[in-house]
Amino acid sequence: MADKSATAALLCPEDVDDALLAPGHLGELSRYLPVELVDAVVEEHRAVEQRRRLLPSRIGVYFVFALCLFPALGYRRVWSKLVCGLGRLCSVEPSEKALRCLRRRLGPGPFQALFSVVAGPLAQPSTPGVRYRRWRTVAFDACSAIKVPDSERNRAWLGRIQARLGWAGYPLLRLTTLCETGTRGLLGAVFGPTSEYETTYARQLLPLLDGSMLLLADRGYDANEFLADVAGTGAQFVIRITARRRPAVLAVLPDGSYLTRLGTLKARVIDATVTMKVDSGEETREHYRIATTLLDHRRDPAEVLVKLYRERWEIESAYYALRHTLQDGLVLRSKDRVGLEQQMWAQLTVYQLLRTARVDAVESQPGTDPDRASFTIALETAREQVVLAHAVTGTGDSGVLVGAIGRAVLAGLLPSRRPRTSPRIVKAGRSRYPSRPAESRPRQSRSITDLHVRLRAAPVSPPPLPTDPHADLRKAAAGLRPMGAGNRNRTFHLMAADPERSWRPREVATALGIHNTASFATQMSQWAAEGLLQKISYGTYMLADSWRSTS
Repeated sequence: MADKSATAALLCPEDVDDALLAPGHLGELSRYLPVELVDAVVEEHRAVEQRRRLLPSRIGVYFVFALCLFPALGYRRVWSKLVCGLGRLCSVEPSEKALRCLRRRLGPGPFQALFSVVAGPLAQPSTPGVRYRRWRTVAFDACSAIKVPDSERNRAWLGRIQARLGWAGYPLLRLTTLCETGTRGLLGAVFGPTSEYETTYARQLLPLLDGSMLLLADRGYDANEFLADVAGTGAQFVIRITARRRPAVLAVLPDGSYLTRLGTLKARVIDATVTMKVDSGEETREHYRIATTLLDHRRDPAEVLVKLYRERWEIESAYYALRHTLQDGLVLRSKDRVGLEQQMWAQLTVYQLLRTARVDAVESQPGTDPDRASFTIALETAREQVVLAHAVTGTGDSGVLVGAIGRAVLAGLLPSRRPRTSPRIVKAGRSRYPSRPAESRPRQSRSITDLHVRLRAAPVSPPPLPTDPHADLRKAAAGLRPMGAGNRNRTFHLMAADPERSWRPREVATALGIHNTASFATQMSQWAAEGLLQKISYGTYMLADSWRSTS
């Protein structure tokens, strides 16, 4: 005891502080998350320790980030990774309880603030694959497969998931992000219970859009009000809409696309059939209906926009890296809402730091596509740097743009991406998803040898009227689609023949052979509310001005 006391007496206060703060690092990733930034954020959220502790708050921030780098290890093993390369700089050996209390003292606030600092576009405008014309391509999507521990507190927040075969084993968290497709970096994120709709979360990310961006999204984001809100940010969009929607044809463009109005928003619709042939000789076809605010068919040909839409799948690769590569497909650690929020913000931050390191590496070699940089190599090298602690002991690459992570990424660049396809199936003996039609794509991943896009002709004339007044009833009884489908287009073409005439719903229904006049009157009232028709008096309609100008 006397020797230890004498040794402690020889240490000045500065040396003691250095020893206590030494584990506050994240290896080479610390260059993107400097201690000055961490200290400022911790102080802003009033999470600074009130007295000198063996585990200062700064150490807690980096420890939580290290938990995300080593998701399969316990608290003590992760701590040993942080101090392994420090040698005599750190001799603190905290218990698991002390580390849990350290996490609880910090809360989720500092981590959410740190993510908001590092989130954003990563690539320069000249980096290949990140822009379409003058717009940076970004994408919305949600991931509803993040499992959390099945604890009472988690169930109280997230609820339980009922599947077709019973209750799911774990509560699920829904994560919605806005992703830069060229680099798969995150511009923003929001998460919560799966009971909320995807668009509910996506609306919280709309302020991140601006006039320099082109948004890509799937059919879950094609609601008229949501599209109007997206256009209101100044951003352009290319979004797939459901095949059940039959937008009215305002004007047909030379490339086969046509102008329409989605609610109050003027848009352009592209109907295309994509035929894909793989190296095994199999051939598949799929119909795509895409809506866009890029109305000029000369600058933005329909076929180009159809091929651009596949860039939306980059966000799926981002979720794969986040869930399976970084998190290793494991259940999250925390058993209450505060801990889950803290871990999610920390994990998103670590993910963004790794993406930043990859982009810095590829941009050091002009002309290199970020798709060729391996996320797995960046992650494994970052883990090695945490253990070695070169950035802390002074033997790292300080001041160098491309450090050990960048050199490893450049040494293991992937070949240029080849076009390929894979089936969208669940590899499980008993799936909680309902049975679906047989997947038309090959059972295994195949290289695409030929890809052909054929544009469908827009409906330029109304379908022929039924000669048999009972034809619709017989088709409905036989389970077939009646002639009443597509009433809006047929109504438009009928009224366009005499644009100045006023029509009553019964007159239009009689001319088109529609028998349920009450339901059709409700439809015409809804079209008037959407601005497609002009209501001039009670139960009387004319074409809207925008329609008469294009008829």
